[in-house]
Amino acid sequence: MRHGSRSTSVTQGALTQHMKIPLSDLTESALAGIIEAFVLREGTDYGPADHDLESKCRAVRRQLEKGEAEIDFDPVSESVDIRPVVR
Repeated sequence: MRHGSRSTSVTQGALTQHMKIPLSDLTESALAGIIEAFVLREGTDYGPADHDLESKCRAVRRQLEKGEAEIDFDPVSESVDIRPVVR
């Protein structure tokens, strides 16, 4: 298994190592679960129009596949997040 790349961020005054998780390291079921959990979070903005869960999940998956977003694992909180890629 390949290991993701690491990045450092500051969380509440402490340095945290985040690890980018490549899509290829996840099973289809795990990827779908991460995307759905992300989409269902309160406060996620998809613009002015209403979209159903399936279309929101497809949009996030496309962003991940195009490299516009990435999945990050935070070992301190043992959580994953989907973040936009800053270029």
